[in-house]
Amino acid sequence: MPPKFKSPTEKTVCDLLDRYACPVPYHEVRTRFLGGIASPIIESSPLPIVEGLWGGEFPPFDSIEDLNELIDVLVNGLWNSLTRHNSRSVPFRLQRLALEPSAQNLARLSQVRRQELEGFVEGLFNGQDRVDLPERAHRALGHLGELRAMMAGIEDLVARDIQAENRTQLETTFRHVSELTKIMEAEIHEAVMSCARARRQMLAGIELPRSSLH
Repeated sequence: MPPKFKSPTEKTVCDLLDRYACPVPYHEVRTRFLGGIASPIIESSPLPIVEGLWGGEFPPFDSIEDLNELIDVLVNGLWNSLTRHNSRSVPFRLQRLALEPSAQNLARLSQVRRQELEGFVEGLFNGQDRVDLPERAHRALGHLGELRAMMAGIEDLVARDIQAENRTQLETTFRHVSELTKIMEAEIHEAVMSCARARRQMLAGIELPRSSLH
């Protein structure tokens, strides 16, 4: 059974990120952490990824208690709670947004999905220029790259398309993004499972076929 940790509420994490002017939004923090957890880099640690949210070093604190609170919420809370997604029976879910179809909301939804995918890849690479991934994870990241480009394309299209307020077109595109979200989640899950299996086998001294991703 995967370890159980009490996950902090979204509001708790967002309030803390806002307090320290974190430039990375909550939804992307989640996927960066998940990528870091899944990373095949054996020596990976949560602290450098947390520091990376502020560009590579912790923000200034007024007291040691404030530092401890940040670590408690982000590492002992959010990071550890996300480790449960190393189990095939507990797939990760991207952030759900209750948005009415509009051009502005379509751009927002596409931006969130793009940032979530970028966060996962950044966490997976964990500051490295290249990572040796198991074959299934390598394929998953290829698919996620295509999906990320699609989300960026929708953002750009909404910004340029003067017909973007057409209600029927908006509702159709919203449905498409919802369908693509399920594919994103499935590919993230397969990447996480593939990397988790590879980590276990590496620790056991078993060589696996790998693909390098840059």
